[in-house]
Amino acid sequence: MYQFSLINKLYYEWWKNIDKSIFFLITMLFSLGLFFSLVSTSLIASDNLNTNSYYFFLRHLFYTFLGFFFIIFFSSLDEKNFYRISNALFLICFIFLALVPIIGVEVKGSKRWLDILFLPRFQPIEVLKPFIIIMIATILSSEKNKNIYYKYLLSFFLIAPIIFLLITQPDIGQTFLVLLTWLSLIFISGINLIVFFLFFGLMFLLLLYLIFFIPKFSYILIRLKSFFDPTSGNNYQSEKASEAIINGGFFGKGIGEGVLKNRVPEAHTDYIVSVISEEFGVIVIIILMIIFLFFIYQVFKKLYFEKNNKVKLILVGSASIILFQALIHLGVNIRLLPTTGMTLPFLSYGGSSIVGTAILSGIILNLTKRRI
Repeated sequence: MYQFSLINKLYYEWWKNIDKSIFFLITMLFSLGLFFSLVSTSLIASDNLNTNSYYFFLRHLFYTFLGFFFIIFFSSLDEKNFYRISNALFLICFIFLALVPIIGVEVKGSKRWLDILFLPRFQPIEVLKPFIIIMIATILSSEKNKNIYYKYLLSFFLIAPIIFLLITQPDIGQTFLVLLTWLSLIFISGINLIVFFLFFGLMFLLLLYLIFFIPKFSYILIRLKSFFDPTSGNNYQSEKASEAIINGGFFGKGIGEGVLKNRVPEAHTDYIVSVISEEFGVIVIIILMIIFLFFIYQVFKKLYFEKNNKVKLILVGSASIILFQALIHLGVNIRLLPTTGMTLPFLSYGGSSIVGTAILSGIILNLTKRRI
């Protein structure tokens, strides 16, 4: 009887009310990530680690199932519990992020991961990002204070410690992504363009200061120099990635025929677009980008029918951060942008990235579902 009532509740309070087109697109993108993990990245990458030949795929499968748990969980919450749980998780994830400089695990010169208690190693910022958006939207849409510039300042003070912690790791890619999302939200909220460009200019000057005057960030200058002048630095990964896309051509070399995954250590995460393009062709990358854009369009379409400013801001922020991350990943792979170490949402391997994207997807499904 209990099982029947649970299934009945799941059907009538969740499935009947969520936006089926958005859920289908989310499922399609995660499924494509599993498919490419199985046929293009897992076998040879696992051989290089001397582990089970399906090591990466099985872990990718596990995190995808875990991701769908979070999708269902967040999309099924009522409004009161949705914001209450989101606020609590923001605080918990922020504490995890603050612990990274103290007890974090350093990998390849960057300390971005935590390895604590029974939890698998994870990157706190990936899980924190969805709740940053909710907190910024809460501040900007608050009715308690009518002074919009005070809200902008308060929202900046919210992200300032997060930016500082990301810079100390260092993780300039995620720093840039958080700042870009914040700027998008204050732009959508109706900020005066002069003030907006003032904010943008200050962020740009801060970045220049870090690059040129803080020794810890000199690697960014090296990457920028090598990006604009390929002869001035080590461009091995980006060169091989762009070569893979060229060699794959329009229709690809065929499943398992690509060589990039053997040459580049992080091919299954940071260069997944190049791996896919080499084996399946540019045509598949174009199709993937169309699916991404259609997903963003479906979310933005809901804004026309939404009257709640807070919900609008959260939807814009959630869709924008996925789009920005996808564009940055694509830009790096085709050498339009310097190397950032940014994963492709839904498709790249990585537990933290998959769970973070799943939480964003659950938030989007919650705020676009039919209200009863």
